Amino acid sequence: MGSTENILNPLHGLDPGLKCQTRQRTDQGIHEGFRAVKFTLHTRDLLSTVLYILNSCSLSVEHIQSLNTNVHSAKRMSDRPIKWDKSYYYFTGFKDPHEDLEQVSRMETTLTSWLDNNGKSAVKKLKNSLPLRKELERLKDDLSHQLQLSDIRWQRSWGIAHRCSQLHSLGRLAQQNLETLKNAKGCTIIFTDRSGMSAVGHVMLGTMDVHHHWTKLFERLPSYFDLQRRLMLLEDQISYLLGGMQVVYIEELQPVLTLEEYYSLLDVFYNRLLKNRIPFHPRSLRGLQMILNSDRYAPSLHELGHFNIPSLCDPANLQWFILTKAQQARDNMKRKEELKVIENELIQASTKKFSLEKFYKEPSVSSKQMVDCCKRLLEQSLPYLKGMHLCISHFYSVMQDGDLCIPWNWKDGEAIK
Repeated sequence: MGSTENILNPLHGLDPGLKCQTRQRTDQGIHEGFRAVKFTLHTRDLLSTVLYILNSCSLSVEHIQSLNTNVHSAKRMSDRPIKWDKSYYYFTGFKDPHEDLEQVSRMETTLTSWLDNNGKSAVKKLKNSLPLRKELERLKDDLSHQLQLSDIRWQRSWGIAHRCSQLHSLGRLAQQNLETLKNAKGCTIIFTDRSGMSAVGHVMLGTMDVHHHWTKLFERLPSYFDLQRRLMLLEDQISYLLGGMQVVYIEELQPVLTLEEYYSLLDVFYNRLLKNRIPFHPRSLRGLQMILNSDRYAPSLHELGHFNIPSLCDPANLQWFILTKAQQARDNMKRKEELKVIENELIQASTKKFSLEKFYKEPSVSSKQMVDCCKRLLEQSLPYLKGMHLCISHFYSVMQDGDLCIPWNWKDGEAIK
C-alpha cells in the first residue's frame, strides 16, 4: 500500500484514483479475459483501503474480516503489560505509563553514584565502538564528497553499526545510479522514518524503504526544488502582510513535516490573511519571528521570542496579540541570544575541565536547562568522564556505543526540583 502515499501526494496534483485489470472467470473457473476496474482512494486507513479495493474488484473479503475479528478478540484479552526501556519512550515520543511510579526510585539516584556503577561499562562499550566510529566518519566523508552533499544526519539516535549499514546502503545505490543521486548536490541528507523532502529542504531517506523508493525520490528532486522556491515566495508574501515578521520553521520545536505538508499549511494561512487584511505598518515588525501551527487555536509567545501562530486563528485577535506582545518578543529574543553565548562558553569549559571527547545535548534540552546543568557540573570532580562522550538528556543511560546520558537536572545530595 506504499503507493497510496504517492497517489495522495499533493506534489503530483493528481486525482487519487486507481485503474487495474482483474481476471474474469466463469463458475467453472474458466478464464474469460480481463475486466477494467477503477476506484478512488478516500482514506489512509490500511484496513479500510484493502477492504474497499477487494470489494471494488469483486474479490472475497472473508479472510480479511475474520482476521479483523481475531485482532479485536485479541485486544480484549488481558495480556501481560510490556515493560519498555526508557529510551523507547524518549525516541518515539510516547508517554511512559510507569514514569510516575518510578519517580521515587529515580530520586534515589545521584550523579556520582550512577557514574560509580556505570562508568566502567561505558568505557568498555566506547572502546569497542571506536573502530566502527572511524568507519562511520570515513563512509560519511566519502559519500559527502562523492555526491557533493552539505551534510549527512540522522533524525533518531541509532547506534553506530546501524548508521554504518545505512551509509553502506546509500553507497551501493550511488554505484548503481550516481547521476541520479547527484541531483542532491548541496543538500543535507537525513536518515529518518519516511522518504521525501522536509519542510526545511533536507532530503529524507526512510530507513524502511528499499532502493527503488530512494531512487524515485532522487529523480523527483528537481520538482521538489521548484516547490521549495514557491514555498519561500509564500513565506515572503506572508511576511509582507505581517509587517515584515519572518516566518521560520524550527525543527526542534515543531512536528516533522514534509515540504508538501508545510506548503499546504502556509497556503491556508496566506489565503486567510488575504481575505482579512491586517493593517500592519510595513516593516514595523521586522526582526520578529513566527512559526505556524496546525494544532493550536490561539496565538502565544514562546519564551525564546518567536510567536506561535495557529493557521486558522482569527486575524483580528492575531493583530491585537502581536501588537501587545511585540516588545516582550524582542526582549525574549535578546535574552535567547545572550543565553546561547553563555551556553557555548560553559560547554567549552566543561569539555576542557573533564577532558571529554564529545559533549552535547538532546534537542529537547533548552539552553536554560543546559546552562544550569553545566554550571553545576563545573563544581564537581568527576574523573569517570575523562575521554568519554557525554550527552545531556532527561534520563540516565549508557547507550549501546558507550555514550553516557545524564538528565540535565541531575542531583548530588539534595534533590533538584
